[in-house]
Amino acid sequence: MSELVECHSGFTYAEKPNALTWDNLRLEIIEITAEWRSPEARHFRVRTSNGQDFELSYHEANDEWQITQL
Repeated sequence: MSELVECHSGFTYAEKPNALTWDNLRLEIIEITAEWRSPEARHFRVRTSNGQDFELSYHEANDEWQITQL
């Protein structure tokens, strides 16, 4: 499965996710419901245009996104 996150980057990379690809479908992110930082990643809980909720984690050391459907 291809996991891809499109994001806005300003001062730092991955400041705000805008869309993600899940099951080969591009889904617009309409709301960020939570965001936090852990020692190993930046985390976002988001809702997409089709009503699905996901947790996105950007692992800075590996430059990788992880997508988990909630």
